[in-house]
Amino acid sequence: AGTDMEKLSLDELLANISKHPVAVRNNGGGHWNHAFFWKLLSGKSSKIPSGKLLEQINKDFGSFDNFKAEFSKAAMGRFGSGWAWLIIKDGKLVVSSTPNQDNPLMDVADVKGLPVLGLDVWEHAYYLKYQNRRNEYVENFFNVINWDYVQSIFEKNF
Repeated sequence: AGTDMEKLSLDELLANISKHPVAVRNNGGGHWNHAFFWKLLSGKSSKIPSGKLLEQINKDFGSFDNFKAEFSKAAMGRFGSGWAWLIIKDGKLVVSSTPNQDNPLMDVADVKGLPVLGLDVWEHAYYLKYQNRRNEYVENFFNVINWDYVQSIFEKNF
């Protein structure tokens, strides 16, 4: 209480997270990441996106299957806990991953950009159903993506 951080939005905190205590990084990142993640999920997924988002995926990755493979590789390649992301960076869609509760909005991210899709690859996200089979969790993620929501983020920011 009584700090300058109280006046900042969560996005403002994350943008300069290196200036704040580790607890703010971990908890602020965790809050932002999970709030974003829940909106990305739907029981009525359309398996693949459409419209301008699909056009941009095809342009930047060659095909949706290539994107899916690259995203899955990022999710599977994240050792330990973290996240896989599809982000807007420099006018392109790019796949990245971050450790722990970091995200591409943070000044500490190796690859910075605006997230349009994210996957929680912390063990807590999948262990009860998939145990150590992260690959099945990642594959099934594509069955529950709310592509309409992802499309709306993309169109608003691209």
